[in-house]
Amino acid sequence: MYTEKISQLKNAVGQIIVGQNAATNMLLTAIIADGHVLLEGVPGVAKTLLARLMARLLGAQYGRIQFTPDLMPSDVLGTEVYDPNTASFRFHQGPVFGEIILADEINRAPAKTQAALFEVMEERQVTVAGKTYKMSPVFTILATQNPIEQEGTYRLPEAQLDRFLCKIVMGYPSVDEEVVILSRHQLNTRLQALDDVAALLSPSDILEMRAAMDRVLVDTAIMRYIANITAITRNSPTIVMPASPRAAVCMMRMAKAFALISGRDYVSPDDVRMVAPAVLVHRIQLSTEAEMEGINIASEISRLLNTASAELK
Repeated sequence: MYTEKISQLKNAVGQIIVGQNAATNMLLTAIIADGHVLLEGVPGVAKTLLARLMARLLGAQYGRIQFTPDLMPSDVLGTEVYDPNTASFRFHQGPVFGEIILADEINRAPAKTQAALFEVMEERQVTVAGKTYKMSPVFTILATQNPIEQEGTYRLPEAQLDRFLCKIVMGYPSVDEEVVILSRHQLNTRLQALDDVAALLSPSDILEMRAAMDRVLVDTAIMRYIANITAITRNSPTIVMPASPRAAVCMMRMAKAFALISGRDYVSPDDVRMVAPAVLVHRIQLSTEAEMEGINIASEISRLLNTASAELK
């Protein structure tokens, strides 16, 4: 039903952002799967632009929070302000209230501010002064972080990382893709402004797609395949922090959403293999010995997926 719209949306992203097709696909999958996303990459690979553009194309209310070391929880969530006209306090909403929220450089905020996002990310609500405020049904956090820079940053704890449905690593474009980027800048003195981009979907469409995702079929064999993947992480000598049951649930949700945007009403093993790296990359941790031997997370995930796939056959 939405296959044509999804294709148009991907093409619209490609008209502005070059070389991030995989990231675009995975981000759209995560939003439909009703999860928060961690975007990781060096400066200049279009992390912020992708988040803003996706919000624009989805017709969602966009908000941005620039995380800094002096940012307080009330700066994110909001606070009660005294109104002299009514002699009472009224709640002033923080920038987290919206539909698609960009948490830019989230690892620059101190632990107490990062922790302020726990409730709103997990429960989709904010509690201030004993009062609870519900978020939009399509509320989604898109957080960015720079993996290279360490000065003035605070590492996200595992409990916070686990709140993110997936982590999308945005790398450098290829030489050909970078030539396209340069050509566009050469030919256009003024590139297309985001304000000129028309919405192709709406928040109600997102909710309908989420309802359709819930109806995507997952065979018992696929469920066992997902369970085997997480089980392998728990039995691997190179992994000191394996995947939890939540990782398996997230993998199934992502696979269902990926099948939906691919035009199918059932999940295949290929769907699981496509989404598994993004779901697992921030949830498992290698041992010191494995890292000293030159093993990285990406290669380890590839190995365990190959092992689980061999068992599936």
